Amino acid sequence: MSRLDWLVLGGALLFVVLWGLWKGRGATTGEGYIGGGRDHRWWLIGLSIIATQTSAITFLSTPGQAYVDGMRFVQFYFGLPIAAVVLSVTLIPLYHRLKVSTAYELLEARFDLKTRLLAAILFLIQRGLAVGLTIFAPALVLSVLLGWSLHVNILIVGTLVMIYTVTGGTKAVAWAHSSQMVIIACGMLLAGVMTAYRLPADVSFGDALHVAGGLGRLNVIDTHFDPNSRYNLWSGLIGGFFLMLSYFGTDQSQVQRYLAGSDLTQSRLGLLMNAMIKVPMQFLILLLGALVFVFYQFHAPPLFFNPGPVKQVLAGPDAAAYRALETKFAQARTAQSQKAEAYVSARHSGDAASMAAAKHQLSQSHAESEAIRREGVALIEKANPGTNPSDTNYIFLAYVLSSLPVGLVGLVIAAVFSGSMSSMSGEISALGATTVVDLWRRLVGGSQGQREVWVGRIATFAWGCFAMAFAEYAARLGSLIEAVNILGSLFYGTILGIFITAFYVKRVRGGTAFYAALVAEVGVLACFKFTAISFLWYNLIGCVAVVALAWVFSFFQPPQALPEGGSAA
Repeated sequence: MSRLDWLVLGGALLFVVLWGLWKGRGATTGEGYIGGGRDHRWWLIGLSIIATQTSAITFLSTPGQAYVDGMRFVQFYFGLPIAAVVLSVTLIPLYHRLKVSTAYELLEARFDLKTRLLAAILFLIQRGLAVGLTIFAPALVLSVLLGWSLHVNILIVGTLVMIYTVTGGTKAVAWAHSSQMVIIACGMLLAGVMTAYRLPADVSFGDALHVAGGLGRLNVIDTHFDPNSRYNLWSGLIGGFFLMLSYFGTDQSQVQRYLAGSDLTQSRLGLLMNAMIKVPMQFLILLLGALVFVFYQFHAPPLFFNPGPVKQVLAGPDAAAYRALETKFAQARTAQSQKAEAYVSARHSGDAASMAAAKHQLSQSHAESEAIRREGVALIEKANPGTNPSDTNYIFLAYVLSSLPVGLVGLVIAAVFSGSMSSMSGEISALGATTVVDLWRRLVGGSQGQREVWVGRIATFAWGCFAMAFAEYAARLGSLIEAVNILGSLFYGTILGIFITAFYVKRVRGGTAFYAALVAEVGVLACFKFTAISFLWYNLIGCVAVVALAWVFSFFQPPQALPEGGSAA
Protein backbone atom coordinates (compact mmCIF):
# COMPACT_ATOMS: atom_id res chain seq x y z
CA MET A 1 0.00 0.00 0.00
CA SER A 2 1.02 3.60 -0.53
CA ARG A 3 1.73 6.10 2.23
CA LEU A 4 -1.68 7.69 1.62
CA ASP A 5 -3.41 4.32 2.06
CA TRP A 6 -1.62 3.74 5.35
CA LEU A 7 -2.60 7.24 6.49
CA VAL A 8 -6.28 6.63 5.64
CA LEU A 9 -6.26 3.23 7.34
CA GLY A 10 -4.45 4.39 10.49
CA GLY A 11 -6.53 7.55 10.83
CA ALA A 12 -9.83 5.67 10.49
CA LEU A 13 -8.92 3.03 13.08
CA LEU A 14 -7.51 5.56 15.52
CA PHE A 15 -10.70 7.61 15.27
CA VAL A 16 -12.88 4.55 16.00
CA VAL A 17 -10.88 3.61 19.11
CA LEU A 18 -10.76 7.16 20.52
CA TRP A 19 -14.45 7.77 19.75
CA GLY A 20 -15.41 4.56 21.57
CA LEU A 21 -13.23 5.43 24.57
CA TRP A 22 -14.68 8.94 24.78
CA LYS A 23 -18.32 7.87 24.52
CA GLY A 24 -17.88 4.92 26.91
CA ARG A 25 -16.34 6.87 29.77
CA GLY A 26 -18.08 7.02 33.13
CA ALA A 27 -19.40 3.45 33.59
CA THR A 28 -19.29 3.05 37.38
CA THR A 29 -22.00 0.42 38.00
CA GLY A 30 -22.64 -3.04 36.64
CA GLU A 31 -25.92 -1.90 35.07
CA GLY A 32 -24.24 1.07 33.41
CA TYR A 33 -21.40 -1.09 32.07
CA ILE A 34 -23.67 -3.90 30.80
CA GLY A 35 -26.86 -2.02 29.89
CA GLY A 36 -25.21 1.10 28.47
CA GLY A 37 -27.55 3.37 30.42
CA ARG A 38 -30.68 2.18 28.57
CA ASP A 39 -31.01 5.54 26.79
CA HIS A 40 -30.20 4.67 23.16
CA ARG A 41 -32.30 5.99 20.27
CA TRP A 42 -33.62 3.75 17.49
CA TRP A 43 -31.07 4.82 14.88
CA LEU A 44 -28.15 4.09 17.23
CA ILE A 45 -29.69 0.71 18.10
CA GLY A 46 -30.19 -0.11 14.42
CA LEU A 47 -26.64 0.83 13.48
CA SER A 48 -25.28 -1.15 16.42
CA ILE A 49 -27.30 -4.25 15.49
CA ILE A 50 -26.12 -4.07 11.87
CA ALA A 51 -22.52 -3.44 12.91
CA THR A 52 -22.48 -6.37 15.35
CA GLN A 53 -23.46 -8.85 12.63
CA THR A 54 -21.39 -7.11 9.92
CA SER A 55 -17.89 -8.42 10.40
CA ALA A 56 -14.79 -8.39 8.22
CA ILE A 57 -15.97 -11.80 7.07
CA THR A 58 -18.84 -9.97 5.37
CA PHE A 59 -16.47 -7.92 3.24
CA LEU A 60 -13.74 -10.48 2.63
CA SER A 61 -15.71 -13.67 2.13
CA THR A 62 -19.10 -12.57 0.79
CA PRO A 63 -17.79 -11.02 -2.47
CA GLY A 64 -15.64 -14.13 -2.91
CA GLN A 65 -18.73 -16.27 -2.32
CA ALA A 66 -20.49 -14.48 -5.21
CA TYR A 67 -17.37 -14.80 -7.36
CA VAL A 68 -17.27 -18.58 -6.88
CA ASP A 69 -20.91 -19.56 -6.39
CA GLY A 70 -23.04 -16.62 -7.54
CA MET A 71 -25.51 -14.54 -5.56
CA ARG A 72 -27.79 -17.28 -4.23
CA PHE A 73 -26.30 -16.77 -0.76
CA VAL A 74 -28.59 -13.72 -0.35
CA GLN A 75 -31.52 -16.14 0.15
CA PHE A 76 -29.95 -16.93 3.52
CA TYR A 77 -31.35 -13.60 4.80
CA PHE A 78 -34.91 -13.86 3.46
CA GLY A 79 -36.28 -14.98 6.82
CA LEU A 80 -34.91 -11.91 8.62
CA PRO A 81 -37.75 -9.39 7.97
CA ILE A 82 -40.37 -11.92 9.09
CA ALA A 83 -38.37 -12.78 12.20
CA ALA A 84 -37.95 -9.08 13.07
CA VAL A 85 -41.71 -8.50 12.94
CA VAL A 86 -42.43 -11.57 15.07
CA LEU A 87 -39.85 -10.55 17.69
CA SER A 88 -41.15 -6.97 17.78
CA VAL A 89 -44.60 -8.27 18.65
CA THR A 90 -43.63 -11.04 21.06
CA LEU A 91 -40.20 -11.12 22.68
CA ILE A 92 -39.04 -7.49 22.81
CA PRO A 93 -42.08 -6.33 24.85
CA LEU A 94 -41.46 -9.16 27.31
CA TYR A 95 -37.79 -8.26 27.72
CA HIS A 96 -38.69 -4.63 28.39
CA ARG A 97 -41.47 -5.50 30.82
CA LEU A 98 -39.21 -7.79 32.85
CA LYS A 99 -36.25 -5.33 32.63
CA VAL A 100 -33.77 -8.16 32.08
CA SER A 101 -30.08 -7.61 31.38
CA THR A 102 -29.64 -10.81 29.35
CA ALA A 103 -32.01 -12.97 27.34
CA TYR A 104 -31.46 -15.97 29.61
CA GLU A 105 -32.67 -14.45 32.88
CA LEU A 106 -36.32 -15.17 32.16
CA LEU A 107 -35.63 -18.90 31.65
CA GLU A 108 -34.93 -19.40 35.35
CA ALA A 109 -38.24 -17.85 36.33
CA ARG A 110 -40.08 -20.06 33.83
CA PHE A 111 -38.06 -23.26 34.31
CA ASP A 112 -35.09 -23.52 36.67
CA LEU A 113 -31.48 -22.47 37.13
CA LYS A 114 -29.94 -25.35 35.18
CA THR A 115 -32.05 -24.58 32.07
CA ARG A 116 -31.00 -20.93 32.25
CA LEU A 117 -27.37 -21.96 32.61
CA LEU A 118 -27.63 -24.42 29.71
CA ALA A 119 -28.94 -21.76 27.34
CA ALA A 120 -26.32 -19.26 28.52
CA ILE A 121 -23.49 -21.78 28.17
CA LEU A 122 -24.61 -22.81 24.66
CA PHE A 123 -24.52 -19.13 23.70
CA LEU A 124 -21.11 -18.61 25.31
CA ILE A 125 -19.60 -21.58 23.45
CA GLN A 126 -20.89 -20.80 19.98
CA ARG A 127 -20.42 -17.03 20.19
CA GLY A 128 -16.96 -17.34 21.73
CA LEU A 129 -15.90 -19.55 18.80
CA ALA A 130 -17.58 -17.28 16.24
CA VAL A 131 -15.66 -14.24 17.48
CA GLY A 132 -12.47 -16.11 16.63
CA LEU A 133 -13.58 -16.17 13.00
CA THR A 134 -14.22 -12.42 13.00
CA ILE A 135 -10.70 -11.79 14.33
CA PHE A 136 -9.07 -14.08 11.79
CA ALA A 137 -10.36 -12.13 8.76
CA PRO A 138 -8.57 -8.80 9.39
CA ALA A 139 -5.54 -10.67 10.73
CA LEU A 140 -5.43 -12.27 7.31
CA VAL A 141 -5.42 -8.78 5.75
CA LEU A 142 -2.41 -7.76 7.81
CA SER A 143 -0.67 -11.01 6.98
CA VAL A 144 -1.01 -10.37 3.23
CA LEU A 145 -0.17 -6.66 3.46
CA LEU A 146 2.81 -6.77 5.78
CA GLY A 147 4.03 -10.34 5.62
CA TRP A 148 3.80 -10.55 9.40
CA SER A 149 3.10 -13.77 11.24
CA LEU A 150 -0.62 -14.54 11.45
CA HIS A 151 -0.20 -15.15 15.20
CA VAL A 152 1.10 -11.61 15.72
CA ASN A 153 -1.68 -10.16 13.57
CA ILE A 154 -4.40 -11.90 15.59
CA LEU A 155 -2.90 -10.47 18.78
CA ILE A 156 -2.79 -6.93 17.30
CA VAL A 157 -6.37 -6.94 16.02
CA GLY A 158 -7.80 -8.43 19.20
CA THR A 159 -5.92 -6.00 21.44
CA LEU A 160 -7.05 -3.00 19.39
CA VAL A 161 -10.71 -3.92 19.86
CA MET A 162 -10.41 -4.73 23.56
CA ILE A 163 -8.98 -1.30 24.37
CA TYR A 164 -12.35 0.42 24.19
CA THR A 165 -14.65 -2.60 24.67
CA VAL A 166 -13.15 -3.68 28.00
CA THR A 167 -12.91 -0.08 29.20
CA GLY A 168 -16.30 1.35 28.23
CA GLY A 169 -18.70 -1.59 27.98
CA THR A 170 -21.96 -1.52 26.02
CA LYS A 171 -22.10 2.26 25.58
CA ALA A 172 -18.59 2.43 24.10
CA VAL A 173 -19.45 -0.41 21.73
CA ALA A 174 -22.66 1.21 20.48
CA TRP A 175 -21.05 4.59 19.72
CA ALA A 176 -17.99 3.00 18.12
CA HIS A 177 -20.43 1.10 15.89
CA SER A 178 -21.88 4.33 14.53
CA SER A 179 -18.51 5.57 13.28
CA GLN A 180 -17.59 2.13 11.95
CA MET A 181 -20.76 1.92 9.85
CA VAL A 182 -19.93 5.25 8.19
CA ILE A 183 -16.48 3.94 7.24
CA ILE A 184 -17.95 0.65 6.03
CA ALA A 185 -20.64 2.29 3.88
CA CYS A 186 -18.22 4.72 2.25
CA GLY A 187 -15.54 2.11 1.57
CA MET A 188 -17.79 -0.53 0.02
CA LEU A 189 -19.87 1.96 -1.99
CA LEU A 190 -16.79 3.54 -3.55
CA ALA A 191 -15.31 0.08 -4.24
CA GLY A 192 -18.45 -0.89 -6.15
CA VAL A 193 -18.53 2.33 -8.15
CA MET A 194 -14.85 2.04 -9.03
CA THR A 195 -15.22 -1.62 -10.06
CA ALA A 196 -17.98 -0.70 -12.51
CA TYR A 197 -15.92 2.27 -13.75
CA ARG A 198 -12.86 0.11 -14.42
CA LEU A 199 -14.68 -2.19 -16.84
CA PRO A 200 -13.76 -1.72 -20.54
CA ALA A 201 -15.15 1.47 -22.09
CA ASP A 202 -17.60 -0.40 -24.34
CA VAL A 203 -18.92 -2.54 -21.46
CA SER A 204 -21.81 -0.85 -19.66
CA PHE A 205 -23.19 -1.78 -16.27
CA GLY A 206 -26.01 -3.62 -18.04
CA ASP A 207 -23.46 -5.50 -20.13
CA ALA A 208 -21.61 -6.49 -16.95
CA LEU A 209 -24.81 -7.91 -15.44
CA HIS A 210 -25.46 -9.76 -18.69
CA VAL A 211 -22.02 -11.39 -18.60
CA ALA A 212 -22.42 -12.28 -14.91
CA GLY A 213 -25.84 -13.79 -15.58
CA GLY A 214 -24.59 -15.70 -18.61
CA LEU A 215 -21.96 -17.41 -16.43
CA GLY A 216 -24.37 -18.19 -13.59
CA ARG A 217 -23.37 -15.48 -11.12
CA LEU A 218 -26.79 -13.76 -10.83
CA ASN A 219 -28.58 -16.84 -9.51
CA VAL A 220 -30.37 -14.86 -6.82
CA ILE A 221 -33.51 -16.99 -6.46
CA ASP A 222 -33.68 -20.78 -6.53
CA THR A 223 -37.24 -22.06 -6.05
CA HIS A 224 -36.28 -25.75 -6.19
CA PHE A 225 -36.85 -27.46 -2.85
CA ASP A 226 -33.86 -29.57 -1.83
CA PRO A 227 -32.95 -30.10 1.85
CA ASN A 228 -29.36 -30.84 0.82
CA SER A 229 -29.01 -27.54 -1.06
CA ARG A 230 -27.59 -24.86 1.20
CA TYR A 231 -29.18 -21.86 -0.47
CA ASN A 232 -32.65 -21.83 -1.98
CA LEU A 233 -35.84 -19.89 -1.39
CA TRP A 234 -37.24 -22.45 1.05
CA SER A 235 -34.12 -22.90 3.17
CA GLY A 236 -33.86 -19.10 3.37
CA LEU A 237 -37.50 -18.46 4.27
CA ILE A 238 -37.94 -21.39 6.66
CA GLY A 239 -34.49 -22.33 7.94
CA GLY A 240 -33.34 -18.71 7.76
CA PHE A 241 -36.45 -17.57 9.66
CA PHE A 242 -35.68 -19.90 12.56
CA LEU A 243 -32.01 -18.92 12.50
CA MET A 244 -32.81 -15.20 12.55
CA LEU A 245 -35.51 -15.71 15.18
CA SER A 246 -32.94 -17.34 17.43
CA TYR A 247 -30.10 -14.96 16.56
CA PHE A 248 -32.01 -11.74 17.14
CA GLY A 249 -34.30 -13.09 19.85
CA THR A 250 -31.99 -15.18 22.03
CA ASP A 251 -28.38 -14.31 21.13
CA GLN A 252 -27.13 -11.86 23.74
CA SER A 253 -24.85 -10.11 21.23
CA GLN A 254 -28.03 -8.86 19.50
CA VAL A 255 -30.44 -8.73 22.45
CA GLN A 256 -27.98 -6.50 24.34
CA ARG A 257 -28.14 -3.96 21.50
CA TYR A 258 -31.90 -3.33 21.76
CA LEU A 259 -32.12 -3.82 25.53
CA ALA A 260 -30.16 -0.55 25.69
CA GLY A 261 -33.10 1.29 24.06
CA SER A 262 -34.72 4.11 26.01
CA ASP A 263 -38.15 2.49 25.60
CA LEU A 264 -39.99 -0.28 23.78
CA THR A 265 -40.64 1.79 20.66
CA GLN A 266 -36.97 2.66 20.20
CA SER A 267 -35.97 -1.01 20.54
CA ARG A 268 -38.58 -2.12 18.03
CA LEU A 269 -37.65 0.54 15.50
CA GLY A 270 -33.97 -0.31 15.83
CA LEU A 271 -34.57 -4.00 15.08
CA LEU A 272 -36.91 -3.21 12.18
CA MET A 273 -34.36 -0.76 10.76
CA ASN A 274 -31.86 -3.61 10.66
CA ALA A 275 -34.37 -5.89 8.91
CA MET A 276 -35.03 -3.25 6.23
CA ILE A 277 -31.33 -2.60 5.54
CA LYS A 278 -29.67 -6.01 5.92
CA VAL A 279 -31.10 -7.84 2.88
CA PRO A 280 -30.39 -5.00 0.39
CA MET A 281 -26.96 -4.55 1.97
CA GLN A 282 -26.04 -8.21 1.51
CA PHE A 283 -27.42 -8.13 -2.03
CA LEU A 284 -25.17 -5.19 -2.91
CA ILE A 285 -22.09 -6.82 -1.36
CA LEU A 286 -22.76 -9.99 -3.36
CA LEU A 287 -23.33 -7.85 -6.45
CA LEU A 288 -19.91 -6.32 -5.84
CA GLY A 289 -18.47 -9.84 -5.91
CA ALA A 290 -20.30 -10.53 -9.18
CA LEU A 291 -18.84 -7.32 -10.64
CA VAL A 292 -15.35 -8.39 -9.57
CA PHE A 293 -16.03 -11.68 -11.38
CA VAL A 294 -16.97 -9.72 -14.53
CA PHE A 295 -13.89 -7.51 -14.13
CA TYR A 296 -11.74 -10.62 -14.29
CA GLN A 297 -13.46 -11.71 -17.50
CA PHE A 298 -11.64 -8.81 -19.17
CA HIS A 299 -8.47 -8.79 -17.01
CA ALA A 300 -6.29 -11.76 -16.13
CA PRO A 301 -6.73 -13.06 -12.56
CA PRO A 302 -4.06 -15.10 -10.76
CA LEU A 303 -4.28 -18.86 -11.00
CA PHE A 304 -4.80 -18.99 -7.23
CA PHE A 305 -5.68 -15.93 -5.13
CA ASN A 306 -4.05 -17.01 -1.86
CA PRO A 307 -0.33 -16.12 -2.23
CA GLY A 308 0.87 -18.22 0.72
CA PRO A 309 0.37 -21.72 -0.73
CA VAL A 310 1.56 -20.45 -4.14
CA LYS A 311 4.89 -19.40 -2.63
CA GLN A 312 5.28 -22.84 -1.08
CA VAL A 313 4.61 -24.73 -4.30
CA LEU A 314 7.02 -22.45 -6.20
CA ALA A 315 9.72 -23.30 -3.66
CA GLY A 316 9.30 -27.03 -4.20
CA PRO A 317 9.90 -29.62 -6.91
CA ASP A 318 6.62 -28.80 -8.70
CA ALA A 319 7.58 -25.18 -9.36
CA ALA A 320 8.15 -25.68 -13.09
CA ALA A 321 4.85 -27.50 -13.51
CA TYR A 322 3.00 -24.74 -11.67
CA ARG A 323 4.68 -22.03 -13.76
CA ALA A 324 3.63 -23.90 -16.90
CA LEU A 325 0.04 -24.00 -15.63
CA GLU A 326 0.17 -20.25 -14.91
CA THR A 327 1.23 -19.62 -18.52
CA LYS A 328 -1.46 -21.96 -19.83
CA PHE A 329 -4.06 -20.31 -17.60
CA ALA A 330 -3.07 -16.82 -18.76
CA GLN A 331 -3.48 -17.89 -22.38
CA ALA A 332 -6.85 -19.44 -21.65
CA ARG A 333 -8.01 -16.28 -19.89
CA THR A 334 -6.90 -14.15 -22.85
CA ALA A 335 -9.08 -16.29 -25.08
CA GLN A 336 -11.90 -16.04 -22.53
CA SER A 337 -11.65 -12.24 -22.54
CA GLN A 338 -12.11 -12.29 -26.30
CA LYS A 339 -15.17 -14.50 -25.90
CA ALA A 340 -16.56 -12.10 -23.26
CA GLU A 341 -16.08 -9.15 -25.64
CA ALA A 342 -17.80 -11.12 -28.41
CA TYR A 343 -20.71 -11.85 -26.04
CA VAL A 344 -21.11 -8.14 -25.27
CA SER A 345 -20.94 -7.28 -28.99
CA ALA A 346 -23.60 -9.90 -29.74
CA ARG A 347 -25.81 -8.35 -27.07
CA HIS A 348 -25.40 -4.94 -28.67
CA SER A 349 -26.37 -6.38 -32.06
CA GLY A 350 -29.66 -7.69 -30.69
CA ASP A 351 -29.37 -10.93 -32.67
CA ALA A 352 -30.69 -13.73 -30.45
CA ALA A 353 -28.89 -16.47 -32.37
CA SER A 354 -25.55 -14.64 -32.16
CA MET A 355 -26.09 -14.07 -28.44
CA ALA A 356 -26.80 -17.74 -27.81
CA ALA A 357 -23.73 -18.83 -29.79
CA ALA A 358 -21.50 -16.26 -28.05
CA LYS A 359 -22.83 -17.29 -24.63
CA HIS A 360 -22.09 -20.95 -25.37
CA GLN A 361 -18.54 -20.13 -26.47
CA LEU A 362 -17.95 -17.98 -23.37
CA SER A 363 -19.26 -20.70 -21.04
CA GLN A 364 -17.08 -23.28 -22.77
CA SER A 365 -14.00 -21.04 -22.51
CA HIS A 366 -14.73 -20.42 -18.82
CA ALA A 367 -15.01 -24.16 -18.20
CA GLU A 368 -11.62 -24.72 -19.86
CA SER A 369 -10.03 -22.05 -17.66
CA GLU A 370 -11.55 -23.58 -14.54
CA ALA A 371 -10.18 -27.00 -15.51
CA ILE A 372 -6.66 -25.53 -15.68
CA ARG A 373 -7.23 -23.83 -12.34
CA ARG A 374 -8.20 -27.15 -10.77
CA GLU A 375 -4.91 -28.60 -11.99
CA GLY A 376 -3.11 -25.76 -10.22
CA VAL A 377 -5.08 -26.37 -7.02
CA ALA A 378 -4.13 -30.06 -7.20
CA LEU A 379 -0.44 -29.10 -7.35
CA ILE A 380 -0.91 -26.77 -4.37
CA GLU A 381 -2.54 -29.57 -2.36
CA LYS A 382 0.29 -31.91 -3.35
CA ALA A 383 2.93 -29.43 -2.18
CA ASN A 384 0.97 -28.48 0.97
CA PRO A 385 -0.83 -31.57 2.32
CA GLY A 386 -3.79 -30.51 4.40
CA THR A 387 -3.95 -26.99 2.97
CA ASN A 388 -7.35 -25.49 2.23
CA PRO A 389 -7.97 -25.72 -1.54
CA SER A 390 -10.40 -22.79 -1.41
CA ASP A 391 -9.19 -19.22 -1.95
CA THR A 392 -12.66 -17.66 -1.59
CA ASN A 393 -11.58 -15.47 1.33
CA TYR A 394 -8.69 -13.97 -0.66
CA ILE A 395 -10.42 -13.00 -3.91
CA PHE A 396 -11.77 -9.59 -2.95
CA LEU A 397 -8.66 -8.67 -0.99
CA ALA A 398 -6.41 -9.54 -3.95
CA TYR A 399 -8.62 -7.46 -6.23
CA VAL A 400 -8.54 -4.44 -3.92
CA LEU A 401 -4.76 -4.48 -3.56
CA SER A 402 -4.05 -4.93 -7.26
CA SER A 403 -6.78 -2.91 -8.97
CA LEU A 404 -8.17 -0.04 -6.89
CA PRO A 405 -6.57 3.44 -6.89
CA VAL A 406 -4.37 4.90 -4.15
CA GLY A 407 -6.37 6.16 -1.18
CA LEU A 408 -9.37 3.99 -1.91
CA VAL A 409 -7.33 0.88 -1.06
CA GLY A 410 -6.75 2.27 2.43
CA LEU A 411 -10.43 3.14 2.82
CA VAL A 412 -11.62 -0.32 1.78
CA ILE A 413 -9.11 -1.98 4.11
CA ALA A 414 -10.35 0.36 6.86
CA ALA A 415 -13.90 -0.82 6.10
CA VAL A 416 -12.75 -4.43 6.48
CA PHE A 417 -11.09 -3.64 9.81
CA SER A 418 -14.09 -1.63 10.99
CA GLY A 419 -16.37 -4.55 10.19
CA SER A 420 -14.24 -6.91 12.23
CA MET A 421 -13.86 -4.49 15.12
CA SER A 422 -17.59 -3.74 15.24
CA SER A 423 -18.58 -7.39 15.25
CA MET A 424 -15.91 -8.48 17.70
CA SER A 425 -16.60 -5.64 20.16
CA GLY A 426 -20.34 -6.29 20.20
CA GLU A 427 -19.86 -10.01 20.65
CA ILE A 428 -17.22 -10.02 23.39
CA SER A 429 -19.21 -7.33 25.19
CA ALA A 430 -22.22 -9.70 25.13
CA LEU A 431 -20.05 -12.61 26.26
CA GLY A 432 -18.82 -10.56 29.20
CA ALA A 433 -22.35 -9.46 30.09
CA THR A 434 -23.71 -13.02 30.00
CA THR A 435 -20.83 -14.25 32.14
CA VAL A 436 -21.51 -11.57 34.75
CA VAL A 437 -25.32 -11.69 34.81
CA ASP A 438 -25.97 -15.41 34.31
CA LEU A 439 -22.92 -16.90 36.00
CA TRP A 440 -21.32 -14.35 38.39
CA ARG A 441 -24.49 -12.84 39.82
CA ARG A 442 -26.39 -16.11 39.97
CA LEU A 443 -23.69 -18.52 41.17
CA VAL A 444 -21.36 -16.22 43.11
CA GLY A 445 -23.91 -13.65 44.19
CA GLY A 446 -21.85 -10.63 43.23
CA SER A 447 -23.13 -7.08 43.72
CA GLN A 448 -23.92 -4.59 40.94
CA GLY A 449 -21.48 -1.89 42.03
CA GLN A 450 -17.94 -0.97 41.03
CA ARG A 451 -16.71 -4.47 41.80
CA GLU A 452 -19.05 -5.90 39.16
CA VAL A 453 -17.69 -3.45 36.59
CA TRP A 454 -14.26 -4.94 37.13
CA VAL A 455 -15.66 -8.48 36.94
CA GLY A 456 -17.29 -7.52 33.65
CA ARG A 457 -14.02 -6.12 32.32
CA ILE A 458 -12.10 -9.23 33.32
CA ALA A 459 -14.75 -11.50 31.73
CA THR A 460 -14.76 -9.45 28.53
CA PHE A 461 -10.97 -9.55 28.36
CA ALA A 462 -10.93 -13.32 29.00
CA TRP A 463 -13.44 -13.99 26.20
CA GLY A 464 -11.38 -11.82 23.87
CA CYS A 465 -8.35 -13.97 24.64
CA PHE A 466 -10.37 -17.15 24.08
CA ALA A 467 -11.57 -15.88 20.70
CA MET A 468 -8.02 -15.00 19.65
CA ALA A 469 -6.92 -18.53 20.53
CA PHE A 470 -9.65 -20.03 18.34
CA ALA A 471 -8.73 -17.65 15.51
CA GLU A 472 -5.52 -19.64 15.15
CA TYR A 473 -7.67 -22.53 13.87
CA ALA A 474 -9.90 -20.51 11.51
CA ALA A 475 -7.65 -20.86 8.46
CA ARG A 476 -8.76 -24.49 8.14
CA LEU A 477 -12.48 -23.75 7.86
CA GLY A 478 -12.88 -22.76 4.18
CA SER A 479 -15.29 -19.94 3.31
CA LEU A 480 -15.51 -17.87 6.48
CA ILE A 481 -18.97 -16.47 5.71
CA GLU A 482 -20.28 -20.05 5.55
CA ALA A 483 -18.24 -21.27 8.51
CA VAL A 484 -19.56 -18.62 10.90
CA ASN A 485 -23.17 -19.35 9.95
CA ILE A 486 -22.70 -23.12 10.14
CA LEU A 487 -21.26 -22.68 13.63
CA GLY A 488 -24.24 -20.61 14.74
CA SER A 489 -26.72 -23.07 13.25
CA LEU A 490 -25.31 -25.88 15.38
CA PHE A 491 -26.63 -24.15 18.52
CA TYR A 492 -29.28 -21.57 17.62
CA GLY A 493 -32.10 -24.05 16.99
CA THR A 494 -31.71 -25.62 20.41
CA ILE A 495 -31.61 -22.25 22.17
CA LEU A 496 -34.66 -21.04 20.26
CA GLY A 497 -36.50 -24.27 21.12
CA ILE A 498 -35.94 -23.64 24.83
CA PHE A 499 -37.47 -20.15 24.52
CA ILE A 500 -40.45 -21.29 22.43
CA THR A 501 -41.13 -24.08 24.92
CA ALA A 502 -40.98 -21.53 27.73
CA PHE A 503 -43.56 -19.28 26.09
CA TYR A 504 -45.99 -21.68 24.43
CA VAL A 505 -45.81 -25.15 26.03
CA LYS A 506 -47.15 -24.38 29.48
CA ARG A 507 -47.26 -27.95 30.77
CA VAL A 508 -43.45 -28.29 30.52
CA ARG A 509 -41.42 -27.58 33.64
CA GLY A 510 -37.71 -27.00 34.26
CA GLY A 511 -35.99 -30.37 34.29
CA THR A 512 -38.03 -31.55 31.31
CA ALA A 513 -36.93 -28.63 29.11
CA PHE A 514 -33.32 -29.10 30.18
CA TYR A 515 -33.12 -32.76 29.17
CA ALA A 516 -35.06 -32.16 25.94
CA ALA A 517 -32.53 -29.49 24.98
CA LEU A 518 -29.60 -31.80 25.68
CA VAL A 519 -31.04 -34.58 23.50
CA ALA A 520 -31.95 -32.12 20.72
CA GLU A 521 -28.44 -30.66 20.67
CA VAL A 522 -26.93 -34.13 20.32
CA GLY A 523 -29.32 -34.71 17.41
CA VAL A 524 -28.25 -31.50 15.65
CA LEU A 525 -24.58 -32.39 16.03
CA ALA A 526 -25.36 -35.84 14.61
CA CYS A 527 -27.02 -34.23 11.57
CA PHE A 528 -23.89 -32.17 11.02
CA LYS A 529 -21.59 -35.16 11.38
CA PHE A 530 -23.48 -37.89 9.54
CA THR A 531 -25.85 -36.27 6.98
CA ALA A 532 -25.68 -33.93 3.98
CA ILE A 533 -28.61 -31.79 5.19
CA SER A 534 -27.99 -28.07 4.64
CA PHE A 535 -26.94 -26.25 7.82
CA LEU A 536 -29.87 -23.81 7.61
CA TRP A 537 -32.24 -26.67 8.39
CA TYR A 538 -30.36 -27.40 11.65
CA ASN A 539 -32.13 -24.36 13.12
CA LEU A 540 -35.56 -25.81 12.37
CA ILE A 541 -34.54 -29.34 13.41
CA GLY A 542 -33.08 -28.21 16.75
CA CYS A 543 -36.03 -25.97 17.58
CA VAL A 544 -38.72 -28.53 16.71
CA ALA A 545 -36.82 -31.31 18.49
CA VAL A 546 -36.63 -29.36 21.77
CA VAL A 547 -40.34 -28.46 21.69
CA ALA A 548 -41.47 -31.95 20.71
CA LEU A 549 -39.22 -33.78 23.17
CA ALA A 550 -40.11 -31.43 26.01
CA TRP A 551 -43.80 -32.03 25.34
CA VAL A 552 -43.31 -35.82 25.29
CA PHE A 553 -41.08 -35.79 28.39
CA SER A 554 -43.65 -33.68 30.23
CA PHE A 555 -45.95 -36.72 30.47
CA PHE A 556 -43.29 -38.42 32.60
CA GLN A 557 -42.38 -35.48 34.83
CA PRO A 558 -43.27 -35.81 38.53
CA PRO A 559 -46.41 -34.02 39.72
CA GLN A 560 -45.82 -30.39 40.64
CA ALA A 561 -45.49 -29.86 44.36
CA LEU A 562 -48.51 -28.14 45.88
CA PRO A 563 -48.32 -25.39 48.50
CA GLU A 564 -48.93 -26.60 52.05
CA GLY A 565 -52.63 -27.05 52.58
CA GLY A 566 -53.36 -26.79 48.87
CA SER A 567 -55.23 -29.22 46.66
CA ALA A 568 -55.10 -30.24 43.06
CA ALA A 569 -57.26 -28.16 40.77
